[in-house]
Amino acid sequence: MIPKVFKQIIDLGDGRTISLETGKLAKQAHGSVVVQMGDAMLLCTVVSNYKASSVDFLPLTVDYREKFAAAGRYPGGFFKREARPSDAEVLTMRLVDRVLRPLFPKDYHAETQVMIQLMSSDENVMPDALAGLAASAAIQLSDFPFEMPISEARVARINGEFVINPSRAQLEEADIDMMVGASADSVMMVEGEMDECSEEEMAEAIKFAHEAIKIQCAAQVALAEAFGKKETREYDTEATDEELAKRISDFAYQKVYDIAKAGSSKQDRSAAFAAIKDEVKATFTEEELAEKSALISKYYSKAEKSAIRDLTLNEGLRLDGRKTTDIRPIWCEVDYLPSTHGSSIFTRGETQALATVTLGTSREANKIDMPTYQGEEAFYLHYNFPPFCTGEARPLRGTSRREVGHGNLAQRALKGMISENCPYTVRIVSEVLESNGSSSMATVCAGTMALMDAGVELKKPVSGIAMGLISDGDRYAVLSDILGDEDHLGDMDFKVTGTADGITACQMDIKVKGLSYEILVSALKQAREGRLHILEKITDTIAVPNADVKAHAPKMVTKTIPNEFIGALIGPGGKVIQELQKETGCTIVINEDPITTEGIVEILGTNQTGIDAVLAKIDSLLFKPAVGSAYEVKVIKMLDFGAVVEYIDAPGNEVLLHISELAWERTDNVTDVVNMGDIFDVKYFGKDPKTRKEKVSRKALMPKPEGFVERPPRDDNRSGGRDNRGRDSRGGDRDRKPRPRD
Repeated sequence: MIPKVFKQIIDLGDGRTISLETGKLAKQAHGSVVVQMGDAMLLCTVVSNYKASSVDFLPLTVDYREKFAAAGRYPGGFFKREARPSDAEVLTMRLVDRVLRPLFPKDYHAETQVMIQLMSSDENVMPDALAGLAASAAIQLSDFPFEMPISEARVARINGEFVINPSRAQLEEADIDMMVGASADSVMMVEGEMDECSEEEMAEAIKFAHEAIKIQCAAQVALAEAFGKKETREYDTEATDEELAKRISDFAYQKVYDIAKAGSSKQDRSAAFAAIKDEVKATFTEEELAEKSALISKYYSKAEKSAIRDLTLNEGLRLDGRKTTDIRPIWCEVDYLPSTHGSSIFTRGETQALATVTLGTSREANKIDMPTYQGEEAFYLHYNFPPFCTGEARPLRGTSRREVGHGNLAQRALKGMISENCPYTVRIVSEVLESNGSSSMATVCAGTMALMDAGVELKKPVSGIAMGLISDGDRYAVLSDILGDEDHLGDMDFKVTGTADGITACQMDIKVKGLSYEILVSALKQAREGRLHILEKITDTIAVPNADVKAHAPKMVTKTIPNEFIGALIGPGGKVIQELQKETGCTIVINEDPITTEGIVEILGTNQTGIDAVLAKIDSLLFKPAVGSAYEVKVIKMLDFGAVVEYIDAPGNEVLLHISELAWERTDNVTDVVNMGDIFDVKYFGKDPKTRKEKVSRKALMPKPEGFVERPPRDDNRSGGRDNRGRDSRGGDRDRKPRPRD
């Protein structure tokens, strides 16, 4: 039976289109859609159990995978099967999850899976920009309780013009690259990197993307209507008890308000709030607690959140006693770890990050092998968030999605400020040692200082700050340098990084609907003031990169050589380069470029003498004597018919000095003129056209003796020449006529 297919087309306005199709694939899923742009095709399926799970949150899984078959490629490695998701796939999962999760009802606890896979690849289409659209479109075709359609779009500014969903090649020319997630009414998520753009420019980019997203949301609605919009499923909602909620609020609200107003540390505050919660429970009988324990906890949390938010809106005060624009105390230190190539500590309030820098060659670059992109990163950052940093003990199960996401944000914040002249591969590792509010921004600050401590050339130092927003519709308060609790109870969490001249990266999760762009720009400007304050603390500790790398850190020197000499430097079976590395203690990496016909030799070593020895070896390989020029040489071998000499300025380059070129006088023995180790000058004549060998002469630089008469070449009984009496070397007379044969 031929399936009935439903399709909607989205016109991007520049000849490109996006199509949404359903009815052909994965019909047993609760919703499925194929999104196509160019030759890129994504299949998204969604399924949600009809029975709620036992947990008190939404167990939502968003999975995004790029299949190698989509690009006609095999997976790399020994096992030819896709394995764990790459960092890029994890980042796409996070982008989609952050927009979808808030739109499910808070009391919807059914196991839900959103699975997105790239089935066909197009080098001119970046599929991560289509993943959010695919997820929302599939949900619109299901019966899930979901508030409204959303979509995501990438916006880039190229030569001053905004472009929606550009190609990877176009992104190379962009100075703004952002992913925006939104509904038709409200922007909900922003993440991206910029080349020091202003707050107003960033807001304009968000507006441009939002207009495109509105069209994509309308297309989803049209597709669902054509397909036949399903009735939203019924599910067991949480019980409510307004009388109970009022009773708890009346008892706890003012107590929480007073403790919050007093300002205290995280531990003291948590203990005080826990005591109030215990007091609330003490007002109930054991039977009531057994029956309504979950509701009591829920309504206490609601009262606590309301009191803390009201304190900020009413009095401009926060949990730790700060005003809305205050930054917590900061202290910094560099060169803390003696053996690393660079290190720093950045501490802001109860958040602390220890960053290290490691320098290497291109061999240490981070290799990226995905169906849609193959390349490498010469600068990368890894972020670790161990449980002890929040005073917890929990299982360690590898790198979390959160660690990948926060590390990527810090990497994007810093990478644009690494000088193009930096010859190293640079790796930063951030160890979060304490956390109470934005360890990712602490990572940016610690990373900046560690780079400068390592002697890495930075264009400008970068700082970062996490901001919050509390609003009740009529009033709002923007919070600088938010705490972990303020992140949880606020309406917007946004992280902004930048230099003194502009923004380099951002990440925003906006929870309030219909946030005006005026409030957004106001919040971004307040963030700039905070960034500059933090930047001042950083530059008070270390203002500019160290002039050189540390004594124990490797020095990097690069040398360009023609490709034709690379083989000689490597040697047969790698013998020459391996021996050279062993002798000098240096690491030598050669990158050949067939297009430019030149290779880049990277020399990495801690000993300058060793580096100089490698450079001398390369210079000797590249040495080409000029015809007619004189060179200083040293005798390194004696032969019966001449001496082998080595160019002093190019060790390893040897040439034969024939016995006839030693002196103007006839020389019978080489040792009559030169001996081993003698140093003198010779003149270079190029290659002899007869012997095809290089010719040098000692006598050519010496004055010819007075009355000297050039003698003919010596008779060696091999040349077939004639002696000075007219007789040939076979004893015959040159004038004698041949005897007639009988």
